[in-house]
Amino acid sequence: MKTSTFTLLDEERPVEVRGTIADGKLRVAPEQLQAALGWELKPQGFCKNDVCVPASGKADLVTADGVDLAAFAALLRRPLAVDLDERMACLGASAAERSARLASLTAPDFTLPDLAGRTHRLSDYRGKKVLLVAYASW
Repeated sequence: MKTSTFTLLDEERPVEVRGTIADGKLRVAPEQLQAALGWELKPQGFCKNDVCVPASGKADLVTADGVDLAAFAALLRRPLAVDLDERMACLGASAAERSARLASLTAPDFTLPDLAGRTHRLSDYRGKKVLLVAYASW
């Protein structure tokens, strides 16, 4: 068992967490999970604000080594990609969240520089027609 620092991307927000690799699984202490993602382990399950997700019947979810991050992601119905060698994990949005975002027809806000170096936010152009051109070399 080896403990080291991992970068955990919560969708797009990077957070550093201490994690343990046990049996090929990334485990983080409940305190680390709460600090990074806001989910607190309580007797009724994992809770964040007014939402609690029951964790009963999931004996392998929380052990002395910590919370199995893959099992936690599955509990929340969120995709997880982990690269143990690179010490990276990415927790994506749930299918329900992605569906709601698509149904809203509102693009997520982002900021990019123009050719002169001035930054522009998409939200600055709300209510106006905007043409976005994307290019990829692959």
